[in-house]
Amino acid sequence: MIGEVVSVLRREGGQRMRSAIAGDERLSTDDLATVADPGLFGPRSVVWRVHGESSMLIGGLRALLLQTLHPLAMAGVADHSDYVDDPWGRLHRTGRFIGATTYGNTATAERMVAAVRKIHGRVTGTAPDGRPYSADDPHLLAWVHVTEVDSFLAAFDRYGNGRLTDAERDRYVAEMAEIGTRLGATDLPLTRHELADALVAFRPELHYGHQAKDAVRFLLLPPGVPLLLRGAYGLIGAASIGLLPPWARRQLRLPLLPLADPVAIRPAAMILTRTIGWLLNDDTARDREDRLLSA
Repeated sequence: MIGEVVSVLRREGGQRMRSAIAGDERLSTDDLATVADPGLFGPRSVVWRVHGESSMLIGGLRALLLQTLHPLAMAGVADHSDYVDDPWGRLHRTGRFIGATTYGNTATAERMVAAVRKIHGRVTGTAPDGRPYSADDPHLLAWVHVTEVDSFLAAFDRYGNGRLTDAERDRYVAEMAEIGTRLGATDLPLTRHELADALVAFRPELHYGHQAKDAVRFLLLPPGVPLLLRGAYGLIGAASIGLLPPWARRQLRLPLLPLADPVAIRPAAMILTRTIGWLLNDDTARDREDRLLSA
């Protein structure tokens, strides 16, 4: 009896969690990777392992916080994105892109990449400092790419299940370059050391302007978060701040109290990510991997 109740609660909680992350539109069976067509990566890739963890929620928010620091990338978001009016829609579209390019078959992944590139082609304008910007700019695409790869990897290392070897970290960086290249980015890092160097190389271009301040405030204190999710979202935000490089926290003016991260935030965030992972366990990447490998 108790087991049945737990099973129902887990199933309903998982459905609500999936809807909150990726919306109600899910990949169909025909869209998913198969033995004959494992997609861009396949079940033995490090991408499947990393992206199947709920630590991605923390890594995703960390990446967005970092991305606000580039004035040209931020201008494109401020001028063309509907994140203020439709934040959940933006989250769902991002979740579907990651899901489709990670676990979809080749046609699904290519279709999703083509849709994003079409949108990027319309995103042009002038930043507050007078410089023109374009979402098709390979250099700006590289900035977005390296922040995402670095953030997903950092979040997995701290909050994911298990540990990656240095060789696996290098593989993840190299595998993710496939998506960045398809989106139009150039000169992408292929190892963890090149990834660290790429972030350092971008630092002279970064600036915390008024558009970035508005975006950070919105990201950390978004309106319309359901009451039941506010505590969890606040914890994800605190964990993402704790994962930022110290130089980025200083530039974003996001102070972290001494010992707050290791003593309070990390243990609570670990419990949260494990709980989310438990709720979604009936449809995890690990299950999909097992089905493909055993076929």
